[in-house]
Amino acid sequence: MMKKHRNTIEYTVAGYYALFSDPVTRVGGEKSSYHIPTYEALKGITESIYWKPTIMWIIDAVRIMNPIITETKGIRPIKYNNGGNDLSYYTYLKDVKYQVRAHFEQNKNHPELAKDWNENKHHNIAKRMLERGGRRDIFLGTRECQAYVEPCVFGEGDSYYDDMDEDVSYGFMYHGITYADEAILQDEKNKMTVNFWYPVMKKGGIVEFKRPEECDKKRTIREMSVHKFGDGKFSGLKEFGDEEMV
Repeated sequence: MMKKHRNTIEYTVAGYYALFSDPVTRVGGEKSSYHIPTYEALKGITESIYWKPTIMWIIDAVRIMNPIITETKGIRPIKYNNGGNDLSYYTYLKDVKYQVRAHFEQNKNHPELAKDWNENKHHNIAKRMLERGGRRDIFLGTRECQAYVEPCVFGEGDSYYDDMDEDVSYGFMYHGITYADEAILQDEKNKMTVNFWYPVMKKGGIVEFKRPEECDKKRTIREMSVHKFGDGKFSGLKEFGDEEMV
């Protein structure tokens, strides 16, 4: 049984299209989606529901509800070097629906915001923002793939993959980025680190994510300092929504 953490939210996210692309495949202008959402994409969706620098979201699992179907489209993206358009082919996932379980932890990389380490307050606000469809626009991987979110009970309802006989391994896959603001491991402090892993989809369409610090392979991109919040930048107490404490 998958462990349910405290400060957990569970939601459904759905849309007509999704594009969870490998950054490596973008070099030539073509984009092709992974068959399953990346940790980074789901973290971005969760942060669009609710986020503050005093918390960091951990994605525990995703459940694929609809069959995995791809569709290729001819796209004319803008050529940034000399203007005009160019023809590229993007391969999207079509008619997607996912259940997501995530929880947050206090971000101890920001001791200057210690007065805002109030788990009960942030959890209540996160649940209310989820009921309202999130604070910011929701999209699945890229901006053109609009989506919507609503609360759910993770595991309830039928998934197309409830009757699958064997686990499905997706091989070596991009997981996400650990920025200096959320680095936990000492050797990742003050760095930007890209994480990779080997996901497996189990019966019911469930993919359980490793935490970023537990990923199999990592690559340091560059040095990065932790942003510090001070007076006049972020009080941590009076931003929109926080006055609705329960």
